[in-house]
Amino acid sequence: MSFTAEVKDELSRLEDRDKSAQLAQLSALMRVCGTLSFRGSGRYSIRIATETGAVARTVIKMTHKLFDLDTALTVRRSVLHKTRNYLIEMPEQDELADALLELSILAPGHGLAAGVPTRLLGSRASRCAFVRGAFMAGGFIADPRGDFHLEIAVTGEEFAQGLVAVMGTLGVAARLNRRRGAFAIYVKSFEDIVTLLVAMGAGRMARVVRVAQAKKSVKNDVNRRVNAEMANQARSTGAAVAQLELIDRAEKTVGLASLPPALRQFCQARRENPELSLVALGAELDPPASKSAVYHRVLRLQQLVEEAEGAQDPSATTQNASQSTGER
Repeated sequence: MSFTAEVKDELSRLEDRDKSAQLAQLSALMRVCGTLSFRGSGRYSIRIATETGAVARTVIKMTHKLFDLDTALTVRRSVLHKTRNYLIEMPEQDELADALLELSILAPGHGLAAGVPTRLLGSRASRCAFVRGAFMAGGFIADPRGDFHLEIAVTGEEFAQGLVAVMGTLGVAARLNRRRGAFAIYVKSFEDIVTLLVAMGAGRMARVVRVAQAKKSVKNDVNRRVNAEMANQARSTGAAVAQLELIDRAEKTVGLASLPPALRQFCQARRENPELSLVALGAELDPPASKSAVYHRVLRLQQLVEEAEGAQDPSATTQNASQSTGER
């Protein structure tokens, strides 16, 4: 089962006690995934198509509970996609027109209503239920182990903008994109997705998203630490190579035996431990030396070598001290 299907399954098990919330949810379900047909004055029929069994069950259950309308369910299987498709048909019947008016799908004397049913959305519970119905009908949420992304596909710009505004009253910053003649309302922020899931009633799946975010945070922190350590190691390696080259030059020009004891000790320790940083190298000395003390020994060795090389060849170019020290 996909993550989207899991969320919709949890939402399908909720039952609002408030009738306005029930009406708001059913209104959104019909508006987003339903097709309204009419024949003559006051003769309507509706076809609702969905690939989610939980959505089909919810539509039928709420339609029977609220209006006791006749419904017919057809289940078809797609050979190409190997998925089921549920088609709910509400044929012409005397009660359907009144039901559509109560659901604010039809506006009295004006035909099909364009925007969201503000009459049904006076309470927070009804707004949560309306967004829940819209998501169940046309929503998608990515597996949080990948990207954080939630969207609801709807038709009608006025309805889409109204749905964005309703989500805003629930503390969710949603955005709107036009897509192939329809509109995609999307949310990409982890905080907004969790807020929306909780508002719709998918508390269990909201916890799953939180756990995924926590794992991502730990993984990202580990990656940052590893990358920083690798970068430090690369710098230390480059500095050690430069210091070994400096020691070779000192051996040729000055002679290691003629160096002060502290510098001889450094040269010997570096040759024996080419992989160590200055901090670790200082700990190997006797007595141990701080990173700053070891660094100053490198600088002193650099100065002696350059003076000796300059005495042998006055035209020799003085090398940059940072090439030999590298690590600070």
